[in-house]
Amino acid sequence: MGAVFFYELQGAPLEVTLPMLLDKARAQGWRVLVRGTDAALLAQLDEALWHGPVEGFLPHGLAGGPHDAAQPILLGDGPAEGFACVMAVGGAAVTAEEARQLARACILFDSDDSAKAAARLQWKTLTDAGIAAQYWAQEQGRWVKKAERDARSAD
Repeated sequence: MGAVFFYELQGAPLEVTLPMLLDKARAQGWRVLVRGTDAALLAQLDEALWHGPVEGFLPHGLAGGPHDAAQPILLGDGPAEGFACVMAVGGAAVTAEEARQLARACILFDSDDSAKAAARLQWKTLTDAGIAAQYWAQEQGRWVKKAERDARSAD
């Protein structure tokens, strides 16, 4: 059973934080689904990943192409099947059932009230289901763990 890490995007935008997390996930050998429900956001992230620094290139694809199954990182809104890690962006959800099957799930959310409320609801839903979770936020340019809940049996 994996854990879910929540990242509140306070200091660095999604286009900066996501590649850092993807790089760490790929270093673990994980195949990653970047799950989003907004096609425009996924297209924007696709462009950002293609046009990032050469030394930071992350091989990836936008779902719907002929080679989706071979992509080490796929941006789309599909199921977690076949992936070791899901990174949910733009309010996309990760279910407790999925989290149990993944090595890791990451929920990246903005620091506005609406996004924080949605993240709090996901935190409660997942931790109530016995999923381990960590909450990370930026302080002075560094990621700091603000909260942690260990995995436990759901009552």
